Amino acid sequence: MALTPMMQQYFEIKENYKDCILFFRLGDFYEMFFEDAETASRELELVLTGRDCGLEERAPMCGIPYHAANGYLGRLISKGYKVAICEQVEDPALAKGIVKRDVIKVVTPGTYNEGSSLEEDKNNFIMSIFTDDIKDMASVSYVDISTGELYTTEFSFTEEKIIDEIYKVMPSEIILGENIPSRIYDGILNLSNIYVNKKNIEYFTDNASSMVKEQLNTSEFENKIMMYSINAILKYILDTQKTSLSNINNAQTYNIEQYMSIDINSRRNLEITETIRDKSKKGSLLWVLDKTATSMGSRTMRKWVEQPLLNKRSIQERLDAVEELKGNLEASEELKEILKEVYDIERISGKIAAKNVNARELISLRNSIANIPDIKKVLKGLSSTLLKNIDNSLEDLSHISSLIESSIKEDPAVTLKDGNLIKTGFDKEIDDLREAKLNGKKWIANLEASEREATGIKSLKVGFNKVFGYYIEITRANYSSIPEGRYIRKQTLANAERFITQDLKEMEDKILGAEEKLIQLEYETFVKIRDSIESEIFKLKKSSKLIADIDCILSLAIVARENNYEKPLINEDNNIEIVEGRHPVVEKVIPRGTFVSNNCTLNSKDHQMLIVTGPNMAGKSTYMRQVALISIMAQVGSFIPAKKANLCINDKIFTRIGASDDLAGGKSTFMVEMSEVSNILKFATKNSLVILDEVGRGTSTYDGLSIAWSVIEYICTNKSLKCKTLFATHYHELTELEEKIEGIKNFSVAVKEVNNNIVFLRKIIRGGADQSYGIEVAKLAGLPEDVISRAKEILKSLEKTKKDKIEVEGEAAPDHNSAEEGKKASSKGVQLGIIDIEKDNLINYLSNLDIINLTPMEAMNILYKVSKDSKALL
Repeated sequence: MALTPMMQQYFEIKENYKDCILFFRLGDFYEMFFEDAETASRELELVLTGRDCGLEERAPMCGIPYHAANGYLGRLISKGYKVAICEQVEDPALAKGIVKRDVIKVVTPGTYNEGSSLEEDKNNFIMSIFTDDIKDMASVSYVDISTGELYTTEFSFTEEKIIDEIYKVMPSEIILGENIPSRIYDGILNLSNIYVNKKNIEYFTDNASSMVKEQLNTSEFENKIMMYSINAILKYILDTQKTSLSNINNAQTYNIEQYMSIDINSRRNLEITETIRDKSKKGSLLWVLDKTATSMGSRTMRKWVEQPLLNKRSIQERLDAVEELKGNLEASEELKEILKEVYDIERISGKIAAKNVNARELISLRNSIANIPDIKKVLKGLSSTLLKNIDNSLEDLSHISSLIESSIKEDPAVTLKDGNLIKTGFDKEIDDLREAKLNGKKWIANLEASEREATGIKSLKVGFNKVFGYYIEITRANYSSIPEGRYIRKQTLANAERFITQDLKEMEDKILGAEEKLIQLEYETFVKIRDSIESEIFKLKKSSKLIADIDCILSLAIVARENNYEKPLINEDNNIEIVEGRHPVVEKVIPRGTFVSNNCTLNSKDHQMLIVTGPNMAGKSTYMRQVALISIMAQVGSFIPAKKANLCINDKIFTRIGASDDLAGGKSTFMVEMSEVSNILKFATKNSLVILDEVGRGTSTYDGLSIAWSVIEYICTNKSLKCKTLFATHYHELTELEEKIEGIKNFSVAVKEVNNNIVFLRKIIRGGADQSYGIEVAKLAGLPEDVISRAKEILKSLEKTKKDKIEVEGEAAPDHNSAEEGKKASSKGVQLGIIDIEKDNLINYLSNLDIINLTPMEAMNILYKVSKDSKALL
C-alpha cells in the first residue's frame, strides 16, 4: 500500500526536522502523527486517535486548535522539546492538488519568545560557546531574541571560567562546537534544564565575517574569537526563525574581569537569585532588592545582582543616584507612579522585529512611550551624574506614539486577520469600505421589517451563516402566505424554507466583498505601520534600557528607605569595616527589629583571617554570609543593612558551605568539599573574599583537623594569596593559630548557659570558644531525653580516655612550621592528637619503603606481614 499524498508531504517535511515535534497545519488544527503524536499526547494530555494514511495500520494522531497553539507550545518547550511549525504557504482556493506546506519557524527552548511560559522578570537566553584549541582561547555569546540583547566576550580558556559564565547567565539552550572538551560537555549536561546542541566547527566559522558584519553593521569583531560564537548564534536564529531579526542589531562586548567573579558554588550557597531548597526567588538576595515596577527593570535588576561591578566610579555613580532618590521622596513617588504605566517595551520591540506583534501590543507600546516626557520632567530636577546622563540620553519618541495614536483603534481585535484594527480617518479607502459594509448591513437590517410588512408573515426573519450567506427564513406553517414569485428558494430545513431575492443577492456580494477587502486592507495597513515602527527599533531598545536602569535605581532607593539601609563608603585599600551589619534576607523573614547585628573587620594586615568558633545554630554561617552579601550589595550599587560601612572592591567571592555530594559524578560529600576548597586555593587572589565553613568535617576528626590547619596556613602565608577570609570551625585547636600566624584573629558566638540549657545570643565577640555544645543543640532539636543522657555519659567517658592517653603536658597539634618536631615527638611516643602510636609507626614504616626497588616477592612478603600482624613491624 502507498502513502496518501498528504502523508507523503508530511514525511517529506518531517525528514528535515527529525529532532522536532512537527505541528502540521490541517485546516483549523495543528496535527501530529506517529511518534510525535504519541509524545505530544503524553506530554500535553491529549486524546490519541488515528488517521488513515495509506498503510495497513492507521497513523497515530492527535491535534490542537491553531488559535490555542501558544499554550500547548509553551508546555512542550518548558519540557525541553523543539517544535517545528508547518503552515500552508499557498491559498487553498488557488492550489492544484494538495495545498503546499512548509516549516515557517522552529521553536526551541532558547528561541521561544511568547506566551505564559516566558517569565517576565527573567531573560530567555540562548548561548554559543566557541573554543580555539590552538590559541587556547574561548568565546561566549548569548542572546535573548525576545528583547534583542546580545552579549559577547572572549577569554583565556579554562573549564571553570566557562562553567561559571554558564551558571551566571543560565541560558535555556547552548550551542557547542564538536571540539568542546568532554569534561566541559559533561559539566554542562549536569546543569539542569539546559538544552544542548552540538554543531561542527564550520557552523561557527563559515561566512562568519560577512554574517556578523551584515547583521550588526560593524566590522569590530573581525579577527576576534568572539566573532565565531556570535556567528553561530545568528546562524541558529536564521535556521529556526527563518529570518534575521532587526532587534538584534548590536552586540555588547564585555570582559569577565569587569564584574565580580562568583563561582557556581558561591552563587548557590549565598542564594543570590534563588534559594537552594526550592529554587524560588523568594528568600534570595534578588527577592529583597527587586521592587521594580516594570518587567524590563526586573530583568535588569537580576543582571545587576548577578554581575556586581569592579569599577569604583561606576559603583559610586549608582550609589549617588540611589542616595538622591532615597532622599527625594516626592521625585521617588512620581517616578514610581509613572513606571507603573510602562509596559515591556523590550519584548514588544522583539515582537515587532519577529513580525508577530498584534494591535493591542502596539497600544501598550504607545501608552508606554507616552510616559517618557513625564519621566524626563522628573529627572530634570535631579542632579546625580547617573540620573542626569540617563535624562540626556533618553529620547522623546512622541512621533512613534503619535503614529499609533492616529492609526490603531483603542480596542482592536486580538488577531490581525479579523479586521477591526485601523481607526476611521486614517485611510480613505478603509473608510469607504467600512461605510459600504455598514450601509449594507443597515439595508439588510431594514429588509426584515419591510418583508414582514409586505408578506404579513410576522415570524419572517433575515439571517446569515458562513456557508449559505444571507437568507430569508419562513416557517412551513406560513408557506401559504408567501406571495407567488417573490422569492427564490435557497435551502430546505425540517420546519422551514430559506429564500433569497435578487436584491438580497446583490447586496450580499457587496457586503461580503467589502468585508473581505476591508479585512485585507486593514491587515496590509497594519503591516506598513508595524514596519515603520520597526525602522525605529534601535531607539526603542535604547529607551527601554534607560527606563530599566531608572527602575532599578528607584527600586534600590525604595528598599534602602524601607529597610533602613545606609550608603557604604567604597575604598581601594582592601579593607572591610562593617558596623552593626545585618543579613538582608534573614532580617526580612523574622520579626522586625529582632535580628542581632554584628561588626566585622577584615583587611590584608592584622585582620586577614577571622577564625569563628561556637556551637551549631548559634549564627556563624549567617554572620559570614551576611558579610559576603553586604559586599555584593555594595558593588551592585545598593545601600546596605548596616549602621555604617567602609568596603573594598572584591574581585572574587568564594564560599565553601554546607554538605552536598555528586554521586552521579562519582564524588562523595568529602570529595566535593575538597574540590571546592581546591578551586578556592587555585583562583582566589589577595583582593578576594573567602568564606570557609567547617572545612575538614567530612572526614575523620584528625584528618579533618590537619587539612583545616594546613588550609589556614596556606591562605595566610602564601604571598600570592593572603585573601580576606572568614573561617568557621568546630576544631577549637585551630584557635592556637592566632599566636602563631600573623593576621589571624579569633572570634566566637556568645552563648549563655541558664539552668543547664544554652541560649544563643547571636553576638560575635572577640576570642575563641572552648566547646561546641553539640549535645545541647541536639536537645534543642528534639532528640529523645534517653539519647541526650546517654550522649553525655559517652562524652564524659571519651574525655577521660583522651586525658589518660596524654603522656606529656597538654595536648597540642603540631606547630605549623615544624614538621620535624612532630617526627621527633612521634619517635618518643608522644600523643599528638592526630593518630595513635601504632598507626603512626605503621604509616612511617610504609612511607620509608623503597617501592621503586622492591621486587614483587618482597612486596608480597611485606603485604603478608601487614595483613597477619602489623605489630610485628613496629
